[in-house]
Amino acid sequence: MNDIRKPMSEEYAQYLRDESQKTGTASLIAFPKTTEETAALLALCNQERLPVTVQGARTGIAAGCVPAGGLILNLSRMNRVLGCRRLESGSFAFRVQAGVILSEFAGAVESKRFSISGWDEDSVDACRMLMKGGDFFFSPDPTERSATLGGMAACNASGARSYKYGSVRPYIVALRAVLADGRPLSLRRGACFAQGRRLNVSLDDGGCIEATLPSYRMPDTKNTSGYYASPDMDAIDLLIGSDGTLAVITELEVTLLPQPGCIWGMLAFLPGREEALDYVLRLRAMDEGALASIEYFDAGALEILRRQRTGNAVFASLPEFSESAGAAVYTELHCEEAKEALALLGRAGEALEAAGGREEETLVARTRSDLLALQFFRHAIPESVNLLIAQRKKECAVITKLSTDMAVPDRHLAHMMEYYHDALDREGLQSAVWGHIGDNHLHINILPRNAAEYDKGRALYTLWAKEVCRLSGAVSAEHAVGKLKVDYLEIMYGKAHIDEMRALKKAFDPLCLLGRGNIFAGRGAM
Repeated sequence: MNDIRKPMSEEYAQYLRDESQKTGTASLIAFPKTTEETAALLALCNQERLPVTVQGARTGIAAGCVPAGGLILNLSRMNRVLGCRRLESGSFAFRVQAGVILSEFAGAVESKRFSISGWDEDSVDACRMLMKGGDFFFSPDPTERSATLGGMAACNASGARSYKYGSVRPYIVALRAVLADGRPLSLRRGACFAQGRRLNVSLDDGGCIEATLPSYRMPDTKNTSGYYASPDMDAIDLLIGSDGTLAVITELEVTLLPQPGCIWGMLAFLPGREEALDYVLRLRAMDEGALASIEYFDAGALEILRRQRTGNAVFASLPEFSESAGAAVYTELHCEEAKEALALLGRAGEALEAAGGREEETLVARTRSDLLALQFFRHAIPESVNLLIAQRKKECAVITKLSTDMAVPDRHLAHMMEYYHDALDREGLQSAVWGHIGDNHLHINILPRNAAEYDKGRALYTLWAKEVCRLSGAVSAEHAVGKLKVDYLEIMYGKAHIDEMRALKKAFDPLCLLGRGNIFAGRGAM
């Protein structure tokens, strides 16, 4: 194969950074289109002992795809849907390349329109059955819809609907990947399991990797902190969420779910965070599996949205809400029939009134257009904060958004909300808090105005990580560790367990060429 690597130049400057606003360095970049091209590139880099950083759409905010020298391996041109099969359950699974964009895939599923060029006969037949049958959807729903499916697998992405459907992990039933030395491996869920903490993975060329899984116990929360490891686990789960450090995922097979017959949204505004927390706890107590998401926005987030609505034409369509609103909670109802959704909506209204909210200050979406408007409200706040930080960074280069990604067990949610806000008030820092409160997973966004506030914010992040870990929580619930949370991962697991992870990495990547700086400081296990 011809060497398709290109020298880095100004033309490729955008590939040195991601949404974290961190910038790295690289000497070469390549855009493979197949697993075979990827394997050849990795074999060549392995011979040259050249570090490799894997990228998709660069939507991550933990700097996982920011290069640390060597080659940028960008998979965005591996963007084909390769085939389809019908499952025994009556649902469907699609085989896709890692660079397929989430929004494009979800749109193709919804419209039932796929480019079937090159598909085998069985895939074409399965696709025809999908077109004639009921409606299905891909449930993982991260905020950034331009993410690639490979990137989502690399960080075990989730999103707003994780309250009901969980992360992307259970919807990945097979994958192909390439090791740092160019050898491919294929994994299918249910086919290869660890024996206790010992794992043997067969490679496509007949070889085998033998490894010992870390001995830590993962927290009983939403979690993407370090390697997934538990006794007798399915081998496929090790690569999912491994942050591009064990192998390069090139293809996936993902499953769909039947589309709910009725999807409604409800955006409730409340006086403050105490009332919002009370409302959330009431919602969780009454839910019987029909609430897909429970999302929270604090006063700081609402104030940013107010300013954006009046000062930026892009956000002019945001729904209006009262100046007195000090918090908001968005819920999405997934039911089979409208009468079921109506009954659930009534119970949610009762819970809202009991918590101190008012139905007349609540927005309900029963049509697709109204639902999209409420979902736009949900996604507008992170975009608004990113714009604010980008502007401040022009005046002070060290500034970045300091956003937590931590989760705690149910019983500690109220404590952590107070713990966060007490510290922010004490330090006088501007912030915006939002996120997946149904999963006890809030994004505390510190918005520094200068270098001194940035340093204060970093100190608070460390303080919070220690408290979360004391409460048996996770320092990263959905964005993975990347390069920005390495120190917090050691707080969570301790040096001995980090060394176990290093040993596991070396079993897959002996020269530690993949994803340098992700999960481990510096050269990882070296």
